[in-house]
Amino acid sequence: MSKTLLEKFLNKGIKQGRLGVVFADGSADTFGEAAEGFPEIVIRFTDSKVPRDIIMDPRLGAAEAFMDGRLIIEKGDVMGLVTLLRANSPWDQGGDIASPKLMRRIVDRATWAVEKVNNAVSAKDNVAHHYDIGNDLYALMLDDEHWQYSCAYWPSDDMTLGEAQEAKLAHIASKLTLSKGQTVLDIGCGWGGMAIYLAKNYDVHVTGITLSEEQAQLARERAADAGVTEKVSIELVDYRDFAAAGRKFDRIVSVGMFEHVGQPQFETFFEACANLLTDDGSMLLHTIGRMGVPGATDAFTRKYIFPGGYIPALSETVAASEKFRLIATDVETLRLHYAKTIHKWYENCEANRDAIIAMYDARFYRMWTFYLAGAATVFEYGSMCNYQIQYARSRHALPITRGYMEAEEKRLLGS
Repeated sequence: MSKTLLEKFLNKGIKQGRLGVVFADGSADTFGEAAEGFPEIVIRFTDSKVPRDIIMDPRLGAAEAFMDGRLIIEKGDVMGLVTLLRANSPWDQGGDIASPKLMRRIVDRATWAVEKVNNAVSAKDNVAHHYDIGNDLYALMLDDEHWQYSCAYWPSDDMTLGEAQEAKLAHIASKLTLSKGQTVLDIGCGWGGMAIYLAKNYDVHVTGITLSEEQAQLARERAADAGVTEKVSIELVDYRDFAAAGRKFDRIVSVGMFEHVGQPQFETFFEACANLLTDDGSMLLHTIGRMGVPGATDAFTRKYIFPGGYIPALSETVAASEKFRLIATDVETLRLHYAKTIHKWYENCEANRDAIIAMYDARFYRMWTFYLAGAATVFEYGSMCNYQIQYARSRHALPITRGYMEAEEKRLLGS
């Protein structure tokens, strides 16, 4: 029965490109038709339970079967497999628009209801789950220059990953309108790339905060190597505790951290940010987001990658921030930039396959590359994007036209 259901699922879902499937009983079938731009993939199941697991939860079931070596890719790779499935049903495929299916709405609401509140204790554990797995892995995957584990910015396709990440840093810095002597808070500072960049390019003091012990230690080392220790402080602290201490900053920047806040904590986050800003302060929030309505985090991501994480829709992000009189002064949607970024990370992991397996094991490597393949393709074909939202507490705090952004970005990049 599971085999028959899976065949129906694949027959319906794959029209362009070809997927060959060899079942555990030795039978085989091919789905779809060869089409330019679509991959041709062949997979093999090692036991009869794989079809059932995939039917029960396609993403989690396929992921765990692949991780455990029960779904083997005989031709192509996991990026090609996930691309084939997603490219056949792009989120922005055009045509008439209908209301979301009832079952999809029920599942999303149920998933929302059971997700735990991301309190201060679980937040640190959740961050450690992903970021404290070892800096050596990220050293093999990320750009050498800035160690940016977030969406790069691609003004041109021929840039290196490091160049695109520097372009991202400049793009964000241009929206901060920094002046001499200002104080900057970097919420979720990672390995210090943003803090170091701002300290090197402006006469400001940057305080970076993170919940990852591994990140904090390396961020301090990188700041020392860059010669900016007098202008950069890295603290291991939760943003909620930091806000309770009553400190104020001229600017706040947060890149790739809001996804970890959790939907129940959105208002808490923005209340903290509003109180951390001076009256004429401003903030730049860079986050992964949904282009459609609010949804739920899939089971694979919750279980293996970002426990406690939640990808926000623009509507719920702004709805939470406006309750604390934070004015959304500028909103930019980055559509394909993260897909380009993650493809580079995937290529780096593929090039360092043996080293990563030696650090962990083959199962971890398959899990990690499945995660990257899913992430890249959801930005290419799914509903994910990145939002950069500039906030201010006062309508007079920033220039009222956008020309200053482009001018400062060109200055920073020397173009």
